[in-house]
Amino acid sequence: MTTNVKVTDIEEAALREYAAILSSYAGRIRLTGPSDPELIFRDHIEDSLAVMHLLPASGRVIDVGSGGGLPGRAWAICRPGLQVVLLDSIAKKCAALLEISVRLGLRNVQVLCARCEEHAAESRESYSAAAARAVSSLDVVLEYLAPLVAPGGRLITFKGPNYAEEMRPMLGLWETLGLSDPEVGRYMVYGKERYVLYWGKSAPTAERYPRRVGAAEKSRWWRGVNR
Repeated sequence: MTTNVKVTDIEEAALREYAAILSSYAGRIRLTGPSDPELIFRDHIEDSLAVMHLLPASGRVIDVGSGGGLPGRAWAICRPGLQVVLLDSIAKKCAALLEISVRLGLRNVQVLCARCEEHAAESRESYSAAAARAVSSLDVVLEYLAPLVAPGGRLITFKGPNYAEEMRPMLGLWETLGLSDPEVGRYMVYGKERYVLYWGKSAPTAERYPRRVGAAEKSRWWRGVNR
């Protein structure tokens, strides 16, 4: 482990088993970039663990666009007090997520196959934290996450060194989604520079968000907002 996160031997063994399971899906369905278990562990699992200090000790959190289950499943392994929802809209990935849950025997993980916009209508502001990793552009991700998080909760996104360019059009407009000003954390994973961006949920999100399915990608929420 190269991050500052401390895990027990049992947790690390479970995380490495998870990496091996993800590797076994290579060639059948794309759940992660690399297929080598060690690269999955280094580039994806350790990256997910690096931001665990931003999570509550308990409560309900959601991983949006979960793909192979990261970061959510890594968090569930190391934080058994959390109830973790893995949300994805692709049926094949959801089926794989369910299979992996059975193989790992995690009881604090739930898999949901749905669009984020649809889930927000059913579970509005019901999560202590929401996260997205390698899902979409930052403005789209924030429209997805904000309606899911209860006031007092937190939104977490993973970004590379060019995060400031994505943030620039939205500067000063965070209150539109009920968010506080963002904070930025820098960390290193095997010599690679990574950033975590996070917002506190300072107020309820306006009912108009999220908009209908697909609207966030077609028309950015910050366009036309009075500054």
